[in-house]
Amino acid sequence: MRTAKQKNRMGEMDYGIFYAVIILLAIGVIMIYSASSYYAMFKEGDSMMYLKKQLIWAITGLIGMVVISSFDYHKIKKITPHILITTVPLLIAVFFFPAVNGAKRWIQLGPLSFQPSELTKYAVVMFLAMSLDAKGDGVKKFLTGIVPYLGVSGFFAAMILAEKNLSIAAIIMIVTFIMLFVSGGRLQDLFGKVAPVLLVAVMIFIFGEDYRRARMLNFLNPWQDPAGDGYQLIQSFYALGAGGVTGLGLGQSRQKTLYMPEPHNDFIFSIIGEELGLIGCLFIVSLFVFFVWRGIKVAINAKDSYGTLLAIGITSIIAVQAIINIAVVTGSMPVTGVPMPFISYGGTSLVINMMAMGIILNISRQVKGKEV
Repeated sequence: MRTAKQKNRMGEMDYGIFYAVIILLAIGVIMIYSASSYYAMFKEGDSMMYLKKQLIWAITGLIGMVVISSFDYHKIKKITPHILITTVPLLIAVFFFPAVNGAKRWIQLGPLSFQPSELTKYAVVMFLAMSLDAKGDGVKKFLTGIVPYLGVSGFFAAMILAEKNLSIAAIIMIVTFIMLFVSGGRLQDLFGKVAPVLLVAVMIFIFGEDYRRARMLNFLNPWQDPAGDGYQLIQSFYALGAGGVTGLGLGQSRQKTLYMPEPHNDFIFSIIGEELGLIGCLFIVSLFVFFVWRGIKVAINAKDSYGTLLAIGITSIIAVQAIINIAVVTGSMPVTGVPMPFISYGGTSLVINMMAMGIILNISRQVKGKEV
């Protein structure tokens, strides 16, 4: 007979996900230093300033991931409503702080800043996983099984959109669509009713603001305004083109020397392409593909539908962000502010992503047919 302690013992985590995340994190720290050193020296007088901050956040995120991976993910259900409700005043609070690059997305407290939208996207995923699990086959009914969830996600997406953050708002709606599909929503409802409405809404939002419309037009032909809206994308093309197949070598980027605006942020992938070449870029893409594959495997083998939905939601956030970031940097879609997960500079995004990895690792420790 098993003892209570034995029954509560979890299995091993998915080391594929663990090592993929660690490698991406290590690449991020190295490349942030390489990409930001010149910029930091010129702007801040300390070439290692961004490296030091990112190291602190990386260590914090690692600790958070390890700690959360040891807690039963089912306990998240109890705090999910509180987290979701808490995000509302946080999203409102950003409007009381100064805008950064024309957008109000951050709560700034002295040297520290917090971006509530990064927390919100995971809060929405946790809510959807909890509620869709309870809904069961009820999701097959359009008016009572799909519309309410689109309403909840749409509410938070609208709040984030008010901050001039179309990218995170779009990610929330895309991931909501994926989770509704996985939970059993009917194809005729999702693809026949929901998808067209979402596409129309995106087009309205893009062309409803002058700066978004300018981004769209410059994405189609960035050289029509090479010193303005098309500047960053053109510099990204120069960086990727200069890197070729093997790259110029680590630390040898030319575009990071004040040609590329803030090269350690959303466009760090172009600096990676310049220094590490096509080979380096393909290696990073392969790591994300591997992560997505393992994340789907964890979802399939999860102990229950709640774990499946939670794993799919978390995996989808990382996958969609990576796809959008790479698409933007390579000129495959309009320029938008989506950081590359685990690699781009930023404390809020990194720490929260790492904590989410703790959740998916815990799900991987509890598989079908295993008592915990």
